[in-house]
Amino acid sequence: MTTTALAQDRSSSVSLSSRLETDRILFVVGAWALALVWLLPLLYAVWTAVHPSAYETRFDLLAPLTLDNFVQAWNAAPFARYFLNTILLVTMILVAQLVLCTLAGFAFARLEFPGKNFLFTLVLLQLLVMPDILIVRNYATMSALGLVDTILAIGLPYFASGFAIFLLRQTFKTIPKELDEAARIEGCSLLGLMWRVYVPLAKPTMLAFGLVSVSHHWNNFIWPLIITSSAETRPLTVGLSIFATTDSGVQWSIINAATLITSGPLLIGFLLFQRQFVQSFMRAGIK
Repeated sequence: MTTTALAQDRSSSVSLSSRLETDRILFVVGAWALALVWLLPLLYAVWTAVHPSAYETRFDLLAPLTLDNFVQAWNAAPFARYFLNTILLVTMILVAQLVLCTLAGFAFARLEFPGKNFLFTLVLLQLLVMPDILIVRNYATMSALGLVDTILAIGLPYFASGFAIFLLRQTFKTIPKELDEAARIEGCSLLGLMWRVYVPLAKPTMLAFGLVSVSHHWNNFIWPLIITSSAETRPLTVGLSIFATTDSGVQWSIINAATLITSGPLLIGFLLFQRQFVQSFMRAGIK
């Protein structure tokens, strides 16, 4: 009986190991399949951007390489101004969001005041509202303030974020209250408590949200297109749209070169700091 039981246990262990190995292989194959789905459009964009237009639709290993498409794309639009506008825009929005949402998240997590739960419910309901629904009202507000066709008008509707408030509130609630008492004994004020205790412990969450915010507003198109009308205030995504309205026909090599110029900083940043990106999301608990 003992020998039979050992044989059965060994057979069960081998079977379990075999199933685990099969699952691992399936996961790896699935990961490669998803990677290829994501990479193929990018590879096509790179291929057409570094080759003459004659090779847009045919593959030839001996095709000549060229950077003329990038030069033509850069000269076709004031990309230097677009880059400056975009960097100013995403920096302005991120700083405003981190300041305002940190204060709000701390208040919802640690302070007691009338209507606290009701106000937090309103914050959560804001997550259900699509930003495009508010375009008409936001435009009317910016017009009344005299801010149409300014960088401030692009960013002002996004200075507060329900998503950031929710994330920071949840992070602050996980911090032990004993730290509050220790800081108060040392004579720390309420703002000092938030800045010296809560903000350092919430840095992974802030970094994770910062990545989401910068990526979203770097790629935002509809609202900047509506609220701006001059190259002096337009960001990269709106500037890229001029390549779709040319009279010389669609030149995919130049369009893809312009697209790589626009999305290149985000791609390079992710490739350089992907480990920090993933770790920050894991620590922040973002699924």
